[in-house]
Amino acid sequence: MRGPTPLLPALAAVLLLSACGTQRADTGSTGLGAGTPLPGARMTDPGIDGVRITSVTVPSPSPSPRRSLSVTADRLPTGSGISAAYEVTNQGSEAMTYTILVDFTDDAGEVMGNQRETVRAVGPGKTVRGTVPLGVMVPGSSRVTRAEVADVTKVPAAEAPAEAGDCPSSGIRVTADQGDAAMGLRVVGLHLENCGPRDYTVHGYPLLELLDDDHEPVDGVEILEGSGEITTGAGPDEAPEPVTLKPGETARAGLVWRNTTDFGTPVNVPYVRVRARAGAPPVVVTPGLDLGTTGKLGVRPWKRAAE
Repeated sequence: MRGPTPLLPALAAVLLLSACGTQRADTGSTGLGAGTPLPGARMTDPGIDGVRITSVTVPSPSPSPRRSLSVTADRLPTGSGISAAYEVTNQGSEAMTYTILVDFTDDAGEVMGNQRETVRAVGPGKTVRGTVPLGVMVPGSSRVTRAEVADVTKVPAAEAPAEAGDCPSSGIRVTADQGDAAMGLRVVGLHLENCGPRDYTVHGYPLLELLDDDHEPVDGVEILEGSGEITTGAGPDEAPEPVTLKPGETARAGLVWRNTTDFGTPVNVPYVRVRARAGAPPVVVTPGLDLGTTGKLGVRPWKRAAE
């Protein structure tokens, strides 16, 4: 008669599986687990405006998963493990805040995913290095082998929109959203949050200054109060009225334009300097106004944001 099966090997296997399920990767400064530089990947990139990719990292191949008796949060996938190391060099004379878009591609150059990264307050002549993770990839995507800088915007650090959760000394936070587009019509929202301890009142339209790539004023664009001369598709123009925001409340204004191109030279406005009201500190946002040849930008007044 066969004797009972020893328990020690089975117990060791259970302990090994438990250890694997609760172990946390050392994320360090990259927010990623163990990885290796991808052999053959482009390790240097000509970059854009002082921003370039220096390496691409992929996770080490993992063995096929074995059957598990339990599932824990530690075992759920949190990302692809793919990342790109970058460096940002400020070649100018004042501190700048950069927003970079990194494309992750396969050998054929097809984009498998991208990520934006904000690098704040890079001093003149200074270089800042960091790592941006790709995150979760779409199932069935090709193998990522390269990364490159696809777009760079930069604004003076003193005029950059405040980071989420931070409140400037002015007590207000001004930001722009990603906007909406339909049939050549573009609408971008401007958002004003009272993050300070006192009420804040605005009346009328945000004050705008249109800027080019070198942050110099753009001429030849007419800024209109309201959007009725541009389209009726954004709804009827509303008369401005005082809006008093209590701490924690928000208001919304809007930029409306068409990117129609007929005769003439198209106008592109990458940056807009915004003041919530006269005397308010300026904030530079990056809506990317591709105004075509229309030469007009409509501005909608501040209204209390819908709850």
